[in-house]
Amino acid sequence: MSSPGTDPDSSKDSYAALLETFYTAFARRDAEAMAACYHPEVEFSDPVFPELRGPEAGDMWRMLCARGKDLEISFRDLRVDGSSGSLHWDAHYTFSATGRKVHNKIDARFDFEDGLIRRHRDSFDLWAWAGQALGLKGRLLGWAPFVQKAIRAQARKGLEAFRARASASS
Repeated sequence: MSSPGTDPDSSKDSYAALLETFYTAFARRDAEAMAACYHPEVEFSDPVFPELRGPEAGDMWRMLCARGKDLEISFRDLRVDGSSGSLHWDAHYTFSATGRKVHNKIDARFDFEDGLIRRHRDSFDLWAWAGQALGLKGRLLGWAPFVQKAIRAQARKGLEAFRARASASS
């Protein structure tokens, strides 16, 4: 993808199109197209994966798309201002570890560089997510730092296993 021009409206339109491409690909579970929207040195963070850099971020989407057999994505309120942007997106899916249905409501912020997404920060209520994904335990204890730390550790372990399998099959 080429870098947006120097015209602010051109940059705004290009970055808006980039975000539309990313989330439309996500709705199709096309992680390769999503990863192509990221800068090689992308920084991603959310409440579950607080610090992913470079290829790790693309691999997280590859893992989530591969696991999300019934994943449905929608997005709205897309805004771009200069070299940053934001939108709201919703994910409906079955959490594979428990078989429970989840509706996650996410606010995303972006910084752009060289025509690509350089920083991607998703925010959502981890306690609400835990209640849906984990059931009673999540509703009762999802607010607790030790539970949130365990969720992050399990997610990190899953991503590392996914990456190891992917590199072994390459």
